Amino acid sequence: MRVLSLHQLTCFLATYEHQSLTRAADELGYAQPSVSEQIRLLERHLDVQLFLRVGRGVVPTAAAETLRPHAEAVLAAVQETERAVAGVRSLETGTIRFGMFGVARLYGGAGLVADVLERHPGVRVELVGQHSRDVQENLRRGHLEAAMIAVGGVSSEGMAITPIARDELVYISSDRSRLASPITAGRLASARLVMAETTWRDHDSARVKLRRMLHEAGYNPGTRIEVEDVETAVELVGRGLADSVVNRGVAQQLIPRLAPEAGWVSLEPRLYDTLAIVHRAGASLSPATQLMIELATARIRAVIEPL
Repeated sequence: MRVLSLHQLTCFLATYEHQSLTRAADELGYAQPSVSEQIRLLERHLDVQLFLRVGRGVVPTAAAETLRPHAEAVLAAVQETERAVAGVRSLETGTIRFGMFGVARLYGGAGLVADVLERHPGVRVELVGQHSRDVQENLRRGHLEAAMIAVGGVSSEGMAITPIARDELVYISSDRSRLASPITAGRLASARLVMAETTWRDHDSARVKLRRMLHEAGYNPGTRIEVEDVETAVELVGRGLADSVVNRGVAQQLIPRLAPEAGWVSLEPRLYDTLAIVHRAGASLSPATQLMIELATARIRAVIEPL
């Protein structure tokens, strides 16, 4: 019984692409007679001629043109099968990488890693990223399969975005008299503020929303202190050196530890950051990444308002 093989299809596609048995053999690392034999076996199996010899090269026949997309689909399916199986194997001993920006890691980073290792103690875990913008770039370059990021300033081009929760932006201060009522744009514009994410200030979703709020009310945004990490901002609030606007989840997590005399109040109107799972559109996600999405979503929704 004659059997069509993946090896034959691989040799066929290389010969079709290069229109030369010699160059196909060079690409595949085989001897030229071996490639010729695989083409002959394939022609015999299909009972058609696939190439015509022209000078030192070959020209595909109509039968070859018909076969090409089917051969590509077969090999692509095989590669996808291998990736799927490798994904299962990676849950036993491989590395699981997942993108998570700064604020999100405060809500569940350590707990998420613990959740993964409890289920799969043999894996290595990497939580990658400092800011949503930087994580998105890693997604675009293919360095990450998926991530959890704030989507206010993220381009959706080429990305599949699934919102999972929203996090209110709140005003924090160690002067409780400033927290008696919601903070309007006018009061915010006159406040002495320390703001985090100074490197990403032009793209940070929270800061973009605050600038829009102030501009729409006719005010120009300003800060007294700029810092990188939100922990430093909260600690400076605790020292009474400035007030700040942070995510509500951050306030609940950090104020008791870094600024125990401080409190928080909503803005007027209320503003929210939306957290979402993001991956490249049309991507087939590995079992490891699907696990991280499931666990990260559960962790975040336990802390802030689910969508």
